[in-house]
Order: sequence, then C-alpha cells, then structure tokens
Amino acid sequence: MNRWEELTGGTSGEDYAARFAALADSGRDMHGEARLCAALAPAGARVLDAGCGTGRVMIRLAELGYDCVGVDVDASMLAVARRQAPELPWVQADLAALDAAALPGATAFGLVVAAGNIFQLLAPGTEAEVVSRLAATLRPGGLLVAGFGLDEAHLPVRPAITLADYDAYCAAAGLTLTDRFATWDARPYEGGGYAVSVHRAALG
Repeated sequence: MNRWEELTGGTSGEDYAARFAALADSGRDMHGEARLCAALAPAGARVLDAGCGTGRVMIRLAELGYDCVGVDVDASMLAVARRQAPELPWVQADLAALDAAALPGATAFGLVVAAGNIFQLLAPGTEAEVVSRLAATLRPGGLLVAGFGLDEAHLPVRPAITLADYDAYCAAAGLTLTDRFATWDARPYEGGGYAVSVHRAALG
C-alpha cells in the first residue's frame, strides 16, 4: 500500500475535489502547475499526468491544447476526473508498475508532470522504480516535472525522500536536472521546504 492510500483509504476523491473547488471559489489561482508545464512544453505536446488525482492539472492542459493522458491508482479520484472530463483518457494504474506500452496513444510523451507531492506519497522503497518507469514514457529530450514538499510543514506525512535522493533516482534513469523552482510560478529555488524539479531525458 502506498502512503496516499494509508492516509485516505482510497475514498477521498469527492472531499479532495470539494476542497479545491472551495479554493477556486475564493479566488485562488488553481492553474500554476499547468501554466508552468505550458511554458516548458510546446503547444500540442503529448503530456502524461502521473498521479493525476481528480484531473485539475490535466483538464486545464487539455483546454490549452495538449494531448493528455492521466494515470492514478486511486479509483475515487479518477471517478471525479472522469465525471468532469469524460472525453479524456484516464487510466487506473500503480505508477510503480506502469507499463508505458499499455498507455493510450502510440507515441512517447514530451512532458510528464507529477504534482501534488506524488513522490512523497508513494509506497516506501518504490521511488526509484517510479522515476525509471516515468522516464521510460518520455521521448528523447522530454521533460519530467515534479513538485513535492521536503519537510513536515509542506507535507501531510514525514518526508520519505530528499532532493538529493530524487536527483539520484533521476540520474540513474538517464535524466539530467535542468531547472529547479521554489514554486509552480517558477520562483528560483534557494532552499526551503518545497521544490519543483525539471529533469530532461537524453536526446538519443
């Protein structure tokens, strides 16, 4: 069982969606992740939302013209996503067992986004495997963009990995760090409890 399932019991989709709807209604900007992805990937690029949850990021990227696929292990979250955007491809799968060849579409992804503390909420010990499997979905030169908390002030659980750990997993998967930000609005990372990391696949 992953740490997300331990926290929620796999039944949190409606509550999660309601919380973000309330934030949107309050005037909060809900599209920072999608905006950064759009700044990094050319229009129309193929995007994998890894740990897509209720689909907030992916639905916005699809509205911006990206060719998106969403993957999540939590059926309750995917039920919300499918209700909100039934025309988009939503796949229930464990990222630690993700088979790139089984995903909808015939081509590799230009960008994989993992928002929402995905890497801190995996089953302990699977982080390197998940990075490897996500890297395997990328086309040459494609990007893996991941944002997650690094301390208990920015996470609902104790942190499982450090940035050094994550960079090592990415390096082992053939990915190179190109940028690191403190937020999804691309403020430079100068230390602190949250980071958004951009790693690039080799060109070939």
